[in-house]
Amino acid sequence: MMSGRWREAEQRFNERRKREDEARRLSAQVPKLRTLKLEVEEQRGTSALAETKHVRVIVVERAPALFLLPCGDRDCRDGGHDVTDAVLRGLQSDSERFELEDVCIGNIRGAECGRVVRIVAKAGYG
Repeated sequence: MMSGRWREAEQRFNERRKREDEARRLSAQVPKLRTLKLEVEEQRGTSALAETKHVRVIVVERAPALFLLPCGDRDCRDGGHDVTDAVLRGLQSDSERFELEDVCIGNIRGAECGRVVRIVAKAGYG
């Protein structure tokens, strides 16, 4: 039998997958885009050091034009980072490099989460 936490995670995954499947394709939204890499750092709002760092290489030909990053705090509820509009604005202005920041508005045991994600996007056009 699946625990409540796993059931919630599976439900969030399925909802995200559905949104991705229904979203327009990135190649349709930004036809000149050839490559996209997102360098992602996440930290607690009060910390000066990044707790997690990773790079997402986006496969432009089949990627959805949807940029949703889950909150890195496993206790966060109803949080995450929807940076879709900011990323698309940067790409549609043909920026080869741009940075953005977003604060999680989820909650942890009744308090605001406040985790911060910083993204450096590097794009190539053709």
